[in-house]
Amino acid sequence: MATKDLNIGMIGYGFMGRAHTNAYKRVNDFFDLEYRPVLKAACARNEENIKAFADQWGYESVETDWKALIARDDIDAVDICTPNNMHKEIAIAAAEAGKMILCEKPLAMDSAEGEAMCEAIEKAGVANTVWYNYRRVPAVTLAKQLIDEGRLGKIYHYRANFLQDWTIDAELPQGGEGLWRMDKAVAGSGVTGDLLAHCIDTALWLNGPMVDVTAMTETFVKEREHALTGKIEPVTIDDACTFMGHFENGSLGLFESTRYARGHKALYTLEINGENASIKWDLHDLHRFEYFDHADDSLVRGWRTIHVTDGDMPYMDKWWVPGLQIGYEHTFVHQVADFLENLSKGQPTAPTFRDALETQKVCDAVLKSAESRQWENV
Repeated sequence: MATKDLNIGMIGYGFMGRAHTNAYKRVNDFFDLEYRPVLKAACARNEENIKAFADQWGYESVETDWKALIARDDIDAVDICTPNNMHKEIAIAAAEAGKMILCEKPLAMDSAEGEAMCEAIEKAGVANTVWYNYRRVPAVTLAKQLIDEGRLGKIYHYRANFLQDWTIDAELPQGGEGLWRMDKAVAGSGVTGDLLAHCIDTALWLNGPMVDVTAMTETFVKEREHALTGKIEPVTIDDACTFMGHFENGSLGLFESTRYARGHKALYTLEINGENASIKWDLHDLHRFEYFDHADDSLVRGWRTIHVTDGDMPYMDKWWVPGLQIGYEHTFVHQVADFLENLSKGQPTAPTFRDALETQKVCDAVLKSAESRQWENV
């Protein structure tokens, strides 16, 4: 039974603002925790929009200046759901004010910003986490358990892709409130920081650090109208990126991401090949993974599907009966639950800012390699 309130200050009200808020509202319904999130304040520059968001989701108050939100004594934790170019300033200010911080991914615009953020939160000693939510898909969490138990044996290959198709239209503008991910000055990069960052974080968690990479990127539409200026301006983000790399454990990595794969809205897949066994997972069927175990009798050896719904599987004892799956939104509930549980225990919640910085370093090396056309160390 929750006995302590944790007052949340949400900065941003878009897709992730809704996903995180839903998690705060639901977590105590299913998890027995000492802390209970309280939707204390929501913040955004557009007063009309943030009031509508606050009314719909149940926030007690609104602010139109994030500095005012951070200055409030009744805010315990700040959730940063802003465009990437605002993460650093907000996070450092929140840390200096002694606030806990939950930050959307990627951590920062680049590793230099990320390092400054890590130093600030470590100096302040505040609880922190970054919302790489795919770690908390029960099937992916179970894959981590099997890998750590050594069931796959020595790992040889890790491959992942994240494919979308929403920017193919050349008439789609760049920049502005809805399309800031198309503006490098605001996003930092294109698919590398938006989509591949998820693939990289999961890979580092499942398979360990990366050593070096070689990459290529492409910007298919070279110019677009900018939503804020109305002018035709060069497009400087990466529309697509493919890279290879070496992991510290000796395995090879292959990664691909694009927003130009017609027919794919959010195809995120990963596959890990080990000496003894292999695992495949697909976001479109997120409550299952495919498993191949070479130790099986040869007459019945083959890929089999593991339906991750039983109570002895990660997180599933908190939900429904075996056979009934959960979905995308539950990954955020799991991260909030872990954050609150670890807060009670005085333990960090991965991925911390420092963990997310390692993903940022890989992203930076990927973009540097695409520009230099050479192998780059992470």
